Amino acid sequence: MGTVSQFHQSLRPPAHRIESEEEAISTARGLAAAFRHQASERDINRILPFAELDALSVSGVMAITVPPDHAGLDVSNALLAEIVAIIAEGDASIGEALEYHFCALETLRTQAAEDLKASLYARVLLGDRFSCADFTDVAELTAEGPGYRLSGRSRQAPGILFADWIAAAATAPPSRSVTLYLARTDEGMQVVDDWDGFGQRTNGSATAIVGTLHVNADAIAPAPLSGYSTGISLGLLLKAGVSLGIARAAWNDLMTAIGDRSATVLPRIGDRSIRIEATAAALERAGRKLDIAQVNPMEAAMADAHFSASAAAILAGETALDTANALFELAGETSAGIGLNLDRHWRNARIHALSLPRDKLLHTAGEYMSKPGRL
Repeated sequence: MGTVSQFHQSLRPPAHRIESEEEAISTARGLAAAFRHQASERDINRILPFAELDALSVSGVMAITVPPDHAGLDVSNALLAEIVAIIAEGDASIGEALEYHFCALETLRTQAAEDLKASLYARVLLGDRFSCADFTDVAELTAEGPGYRLSGRSRQAPGILFADWIAAAATAPPSRSVTLYLARTDEGMQVVDDWDGFGQRTNGSATAIVGTLHVNADAIAPAPLSGYSTGISLGLLLKAGVSLGIARAAWNDLMTAIGDRSATVLPRIGDRSIRIEATAAALERAGRKLDIAQVNPMEAAMADAHFSASAAAILAGETALDTANALFELAGETSAGIGLNLDRHWRNARIHALSLPRDKLLHTAGEYMSKPGRL
């Protein structure tokens, strides 16, 4: 049985304003190093990383995708994926919460009215955190004055426990897909800490339950119409970033575990290291294509970005699982002690992979690449 999470009360100072991509990646590396110290303990005891998320907020990293028109930095997507990978290498659960935060901001950028963007971007620049929730088919949205009345529950989703705002997908009558922007502290909303997965144990997954909540029309945006939307592609790219971070974390522990025996397994080490490097290159390529699609959101560019992001997400998931398996195959009994908790890398990779619609992506990729002129 889940418990109703108490809102995390904190007095966060205003967020630092990151001024360059170099500062963004340097800040991410410093945070990841700090997160790594107690990542295993948090996993073992399911200690939710509220303090670590607050550190992310205050650092300014949460705001690096805010567009320049709204006083933000707007980093490239390749760098954004690398930053998510760096954070996930320190703690995969924190990386996943960051993944969903940036996905919510991309939906805001592409779909919301200017007044709503201005209002919420201002909150992001102050350090507020976002997550996503799906109320489609598990909640009711009915017209009520100049807006809608929402009641029901969301599907379980990462990051909700840490969020100040929730980008909630829902269906407005008669059958219009919309995104509602809900304050976590809205009266009538409860957030239930009901996550019991064996991996990604501290990713803030939860279910939002709404008794009755009026949502003003100015807090509602239409959902993307295209299946190749940049929001979907960014989600795939950042999912790949989390998987790459898990692979790197497992790799670091593998190299520590094998120690002086590394010379006897050099070919297999070389194989795994090349896979990790190839995965990083796939993320960079997908990021560049997504940059193009965001600047020129034509169907062809968005489809191309979606294909590359799908490839990166599938490859990264496979690389994370393969590297986590290699940790035990190559290090042997050295890695098997329960106190080391090295199995968390495999558990994290396995659970994170469940959210990837692999078969659907492969089907879509097959359709895309079967058209004349591809490759």
